[in-house]
Amino acid sequence: MGLGTWQVLDVRGREEEARHEVVGEALEAGITLFDSSPMYGEAERVLGDALEKHGRDRATVATKVWTSDDREAERQIEHALNFFGGHVELYQVHNLVAIEKRLDMLERLKEEGKVRSIGATHYSHSAFPALMDVMRGGRIDFVQVPYNAADTTVTEEILPLAEELDLGVIVMVPLGSGRLVRNAPSEEELEPLREFGVETWAQALLKFVLSDERVSCAIPATSKPERARENARAGEPPFFGDEEREYVRRLARR
Repeated sequence: MGLGTWQVLDVRGREEEARHEVVGEALEAGITLFDSSPMYGEAERVLGDALEKHGRDRATVATKVWTSDDREAERQIEHALNFFGGHVELYQVHNLVAIEKRLDMLERLKEEGKVRSIGATHYSHSAFPALMDVMRGGRIDFVQVPYNAADTTVTEEILPLAEELDLGVIVMVPLGSGRLVRNAPSEEELEPLREFGVETWAQALLKFVLSDERVSCAIPATSKPERARENARAGEPPFFGDEEREYVRRLARR
């Protein structure tokens, strides 16, 4: 299980301390991957400060470069390296922007030992053909795509290709940006999932995604320490079989 930082870590001043606590609680709960982007405002800086306080060496940082301008790309990367102690475990090209030029930059950083792995992300189904071309190009190690119980489009082509190419898969919006959580089923309807460690509907939704063996990690975002701990438990076995996944999918789509 990972932690997304979109919106929730884009804070300043007194709110920063509370977000540092979220990161600390996430680490204590076993969450180790933290995903960010320069697109997310203050999130990279706040995450970097939190990890400096709670243990940068305990974390896998995944961030992104997001610009078509070469000079701005260099600035974004310089800032991120400063925020995260001089290295980033996974550097991704956000939404495929200037993908070839950005891959050139990231490959140089990889050769210098400042980046361990390279990835590409996109949120839109319409961009999946272009993303698949990048996947086949042999220059990336990970993809980040949307996947949840109400949106399984990636299972059609993206996930099979990732499996074929042995690429890692990070799942964005596993809770549908919170929309799916708000439409929670009854406690009685969750009963068949209890034996899998499910206590809440959010955990059922997360376990739905993580039960797909092609998925490496999911990155739900939260501003609450207790929610980070709850999310982390969804990443523990046992995982759903096909029957349970179909059950969760039906509940999410009604």
